[in-house]
Parts: sequence; structure tokens; C-alpha cells
Amino acid sequence: MKKLFSLIVLSLLLASCGKEESSPKPQQVEELPQISIDKTPVPVTPPQPKIKLEARQFKDLPNWKNDNLVEALSGFKHSCLKILKEKGPFLSDSELRIPTAAYQLACQRLINADISTAVEFKYFLESNFLPFLVIADGSDQGKFTSYYEAAINASPIQTGIYKFPIYGKPLDLIEFNPRDFDPSLPSKRLIGRVKDQKLIPYYTREEIEKNNISAPVILWGDSNIDINIMQIQGSAVATLPDGRTVRISYADNNGHPFKGIGSILLEKGYIKPGEATMGNIKKWLKANPEIAAREMRENKRFIFHRISRADGPIGAHGVPLHAGRSLAVDRRYIPLGSLIWLETTGPDREKIEKLVVAQDIGSAIKGPIRGDYFWGSGKDDVLEKAGKMNSAGRYFILIPQNKAN
Repeated sequence: MKKLFSLIVLSLLLASCGKEESSPKPQQVEELPQISIDKTPVPVTPPQPKIKLEARQFKDLPNWKNDNLVEALSGFKHSCLKILKEKGPFLSDSELRIPTAAYQLACQRLINADISTAVEFKYFLESNFLPFLVIADGSDQGKFTSYYEAAINASPIQTGIYKFPIYGKPLDLIEFNPRDFDPSLPSKRLIGRVKDQKLIPYYTREEIEKNNISAPVILWGDSNIDINIMQIQGSAVATLPDGRTVRISYADNNGHPFKGIGSILLEKGYIKPGEATMGNIKKWLKANPEIAAREMRENKRFIFHRISRADGPIGAHGVPLHAGRSLAVDRRYIPLGSLIWLETTGPDREKIEKLVVAQDIGSAIKGPIRGDYFWGSGKDDVLEKAGKMNSAGRYFILIPQNKAN
């Protein structure tokens, strides 16, 4: 029986293609915990060969003296709440083996300090951290894009206008780690369902859209295209018919691989290279609704959502994202919650040289030097900025030094 179950698990593992979810289950921000941490300095374990770190001084960071650092303070405090509760020996179990205790000590010091200005936060960072340039495969250059919180129209009841369901997490969706059943199997978060006492992959996007599934409908949207874009971005602000607004956050996904609609349209010749900005893609989809409905199903991944009462969109670290101060990263390499000094350019070639916090992930954010800059919330103006950004750049990770204070 154990051998049979292992084969089932392995089959589901192969069918899933090993893709990482767009975002984990969101969690509400909690009150600051009162804990005591051992203040013995803990050295940072050298990273794996894929990433090399080169020590720098804060004076080497471009725009360090001029950045309004306090804009990142609130977001970092929220991430510190999560870090203080981590139990593993290394932060987020990323390839950068930063001891959890090192970051917990820095977070506890931050919480105990009465910091409210950029000058105070700057002194705190320079006293407790050192910046390290991230290098992968001999280069410090990577790719940086951006995303935003979408805006949609929705209703709590189905009507002739509001006819597209926005699904919550299905009742029959099962998640598991194959290594829990067989130590020789990879450690992965897999998603499936049970049929005829067998564990099989969950429904694809096309199957979900064509058939009724065991999932609650949290709202009804007026545009399947807007809902699809919301799934790509991960969250949205929904305006109801009476003018009220509610925030929709990520809940889970169906476990299938993600394929961007821009790539699909490019491959099939519907748009030309250089035209694949989110703004152009949205215009094309709305101008060609029948083709759009068919082509959007080429992306088998489907995102389920929940109604959120948080003040802002919730990222993968379980805390609210902050416009211009949150970055989505590949958590296999960069620990969630860590401080990053970002050096890149925006959609209009303006410099982006500032402190950000690694607080989110994304299906397309893969690689040691890869980031998705959170632009904020809004409609077409924010969409246009977020959709145009595709820049080279680099970043520095700030690592706690655990100096005796």
C-alpha cells in the first residue's frame, strides 16, 4: 500500500510541473509579540554556489543618503512580526542561509527602539546591518518588472451584467508535500483532488470555467478579462454597485503551471514584440473577447480569492504590501522579510534607488536576481506604469551583524 501511494504521489508531482504557487494563504497582521531572544552573535553561513555575496559599505549604495528610508519602516516592522515567529534555523529556508536568530535579534531591537524618522532608521540600519551585493553566475545584473493591485467592478449577487464568478478556495482542493509520505521524494507543495479514491491533479482553468466546481463564489464580476488580470496581479479592489469597495486577496491556486497571456499572444502572432505591455494586452483582450476567452485558457493556472479586511493587499509574507517599498522575489534565493537595496530604472527610465522589503512572490519571478516592484493600487494609470517596466538592475541584501549594542 505504501508503495502504491508513493507512486500516486510521484505521478501528481510530475503532473504539477513543480511550479511554485503565486502566493501563500494570506494572514492577518498581528500585534507585536513580547519575546526574549538570545543575543549571542550568530555568523551567517556562506551561501550555496549559485549565489555569491560581496560585502559593501552603506556609502557604496547609490542614493543611500537621500532615500526617505522611513517609508519602508512600517512594512519592515510588519515583516519582523513574521520573522519573530519563525522556528527554522535559517530565515525562510532560502539558498542564502541567514540564521533566523540573527534576523530575530535585529527585529527585536527595532521593536524596542523608538524610531519615527528617516535619520533614526538610517542610524539603526547602519548599526545593525551590512549590505552585500548579490552576484549570480558571475554577474550582478538581473531583471526587474513591476505589478500593481488591480481594480474591478463586482457584485455580491449574480445579474445579467455581473455574471462571471470569482471563486473562493474549493472545498475539494487538497494540498500536501510528497516528502511527508516518502523521504526520497522532493519537498514540494502540491495541489490535487480525490477521485475514485485516487489522488489526481486539480482541475485546469478550462475545466473550472466550463464546469461547476465545489467552491464558494465570493463575488460576481462584470468582465472575465478584468478577473483574469486580477488573477495575474494576485489581488484587486472591487467596486460594488452601491459604490462601496472591498478588497479581494489571494487564497490559493489550482497547482498547474502559469503561462503569461502576453507570451501566449506573442507566440500566436496576435501582438508584436515590444507591444506586450499590460495596458496593450488589456486593450487587445477587450477588443477581441471571443478569442481572448479561448486564449486565456492556455494558462492552466487558476487563482482562488478571498475577501480581505486588511488595509492593503497582502503579499506572500502575510503582511500588507506598500507602494514603492515592497518587492516580489524568488524565495528559493532571497528570504521573505529581508531588507533589499534596489538599484534599477522605472518604466520611463527614471532611477529607482531605494530600500524595499522582500514581501511577495510571483509565478514569473524566478532566479537569484529577479524582482517584481509593487507599484501600488489603481486603474489604467497604475496599470500602464506597472505594465511597461522591464528593466535591468541589481540589488543588495542587508544582513544583520548582531553587534553588541
